[in-house]
Amino acid sequence: MAQFRGVDYLLIDSMLSEEELLVRQSVRQFADAEVMPLIRDCYREGRFPTHLIPKLGELGYFGANLDAYGCAGMSSVEYGLLMQELERADSGLRSFCSVQGALVMYPILTYGSKEQKDQWMPRLRTGSAVGCFGLTEPGFGSNPAGMQTTARQDNGGWILNGEKTWITNGSAADIAVVWARTPDGIRGFLVEKGTPGFTSSDLHGKMSMRASVTSSLALADCRVPASAMLPGAKGLKGPLSCLTQARYGIGWGVIGAAMDCYETARQYSILRTQFDGKPIAAHQLVQEKLAWMITEITKAQLLALHCGRLKDQGKLDPAHVSMLKRNNVGMALECARLSRDLLGANGIMDEAPIMRHMCNLETVKTYEGTDHIHALVIGERVTGIAAYK
Repeated sequence: MAQFRGVDYLLIDSMLSEEELLVRQSVRQFADAEVMPLIRDCYREGRFPTHLIPKLGELGYFGANLDAYGCAGMSSVEYGLLMQELERADSGLRSFCSVQGALVMYPILTYGSKEQKDQWMPRLRTGSAVGCFGLTEPGFGSNPAGMQTTARQDNGGWILNGEKTWITNGSAADIAVVWARTPDGIRGFLVEKGTPGFTSSDLHGKMSMRASVTSSLALADCRVPASAMLPGAKGLKGPLSCLTQARYGIGWGVIGAAMDCYETARQYSILRTQFDGKPIAAHQLVQEKLAWMITEITKAQLLALHCGRLKDQGKLDPAHVSMLKRNNVGMALECARLSRDLLGANGIMDEAPIMRHMCNLETVKTYEGTDHIHALVIGERVTGIAAYK
């Protein structure tokens, strides 16, 4: 296949600044040079390319949209383009950076004490420390209000008990942001790797997100000091605000996966001949699929760009992000399926990226708010009635 040159049917690049285009190009070059040559083997072997972590930190990709402790301070659109190009390589890579920045660095910077920020932000920014976000539980995913993990005060500290699951980076993390129920409401705690009573175990047998570490966390009379609590976060607003940041990145990221699938199918359809010796791209049914994909990718680009501009203006709210995440993930998954169809039997082979993207996107559709939950968030926004309560 020819080198990827981008997907821009509606001249959307003309709406981007020179700085935004430069960010996208630099991340695109990194993904093509450092990730694409090895991601197939990582997926086959079920491992994350950990040797890239220092490079990701050096390039400023961790917490890239934060503006403190040496973070890159990117605009929301620049950050979105970063997520897009990382997920064009693989959802697992985007997920790693998204968790590190939106779900670990963001809550520490937003809700943490000065001591917590000073201790962890520089290390997380450079990748010398890895973080994870412990919210989902075995019995409570879409309903975090049903949380069963508890924290109780004892001798000036806290004792945590409970279990978290489907935790990206869990066993690789040096620090976990763990959310627990206290007599005073939901609170966040920083739990360091090696703390007595705190253990992690990887989930195996995944058919999706294989180039990503997914774990369960167990807390059994895990004692942490009083200074481990995030002082600024109280109630579900804390963890949900983190998820809004991460969902925004997903809404951009999946466009990259869709682009990779579409461009693979487009090039294949031009090169592949059948029946009369003409390329299959000359057939009407093939062109209809390509037309659907490029139209939906373009609509997703416009939605993401507008949400990015709103975010920089302080006008983007969680219900907007629900539309972004729900629409764009569904679009990307359908692009993967149509692309696989156009490649025929070749589409199921991992020589092409399509089945890898398709499997990954099945997970992305579910995590950080399922398609159904985001539909109900949108429904509440337009009717004023919360159907999920």
